[in-house]
Amino acid sequence: MGQVWGRQVPLKEVLRKNKREINKAIRELDRERANLEKQEQKLIADIRKFAKEGHMSTVKIMAKDLVRTRTYITKFIELRSHLNAVGLKLQTVKSQEAMADAMKSVTTAMIRMNKAVNIPTIQKIMTDFARENERAELTQEVMGDMLDDAMEQDGDEEEQEKIVGQVLDEIGINFGDTVPEAPTLAANTHAETNSTPAAQPAAAVPEGGGGGGGDSTVSDLEARLNNLRK
Repeated sequence: MGQVWGRQVPLKEVLRKNKREINKAIRELDRERANLEKQEQKLIADIRKFAKEGHMSTVKIMAKDLVRTRTYITKFIELRSHLNAVGLKLQTVKSQEAMADAMKSVTTAMIRMNKAVNIPTIQKIMTDFARENERAELTQEVMGDMLDDAMEQDGDEEEQEKIVGQVLDEIGINFGDTVPEAPTLAANTHAETNSTPAAQPAAAVPEGGGGGGGDSTVSDLEARLNNLRK
């Protein structure tokens, strides 16, 4: 960093100033090269003119001037290339300085954030969130089971099996050939009745049968939900 009258000049300002100077030098070189190229074309025309007139001594002198002009045009092109390289180097330094400033700002922000974060508070929040989330899932599960039991009607299972069978038939799968048929409760009961004809008649199933398993599941879910509320 430079200093101007005892004041520290920021690196960004120094880079900007050098960049302006390089661009100015490049523009001056381009102007000079354009003038030399015009002079080159004029020399070529004059050489042809004097050659036709037979002034060979003048042609030789102008030929030397033409060679010198072309040499300086080549040097100007080379200098312009070097200035462009310096400008790219300055742009690289500027980008690195910007990256360093950005990293410094990010590091400062991370330090402040880490100081502001309270680990025990976050742990308590996460614990409360997990508990409440599990409670919500259990509530939803209990409500779903209760709604399923309330909405279930006779014949729904047969209708579902019929729809599944239709879908399997459409895709060319025979469910009976791929999956062995499970023994039914009616068949087992009939076999037991035939094998023991003197058995006592079965106890009457209370109305709304089939809900015993569902009641036990709902009771279990309600118990888990009550434990979470404690």
